[in-house]
Amino acid sequence: MQSKAKTVTAYLSQVPATRRAALTKLRKLCVQSLVGYEEVMEYGLPGYRKNGKVEIAFASQKNHVSLYVLKRSVLDAHRTALGTASVGKGCIRYRNLQSLDFALIEKLLIATRASGEDPC
Repeated sequence: MQSKAKTVTAYLSQVPATRRAALTKLRKLCVQSLVGYEEVMEYGLPGYRKNGKVEIAFASQKNHVSLYVLKRSVLDAHRTALGTASVGKGCIRYRNLQSLDFALIEKLLIATRASGEDPC
């Protein structure tokens, strides 16, 4: 179910307390790494938009935390490093919060910022 929160701060206040610290850390990493991007709420989840298009987003889902990397070549270049995380075409699903590798996520964010590819 999509959040009706109007801001990312409001969104984070609504996520389960067990996930709030990890998602807050993820948000901080996005803000620091995605210089020149606008933080938005789109489709009921926090996203980072550049030139009118969301390129990165994240969400607290029922059974996992999702990180959406919407530049396919960036995700494909890091797919093997993601190990046991469930990875789709543009979504990385973390069932276990301890498996969030913030150093690798930072690399994904920086690669997204550097990529000239259009988001899917």
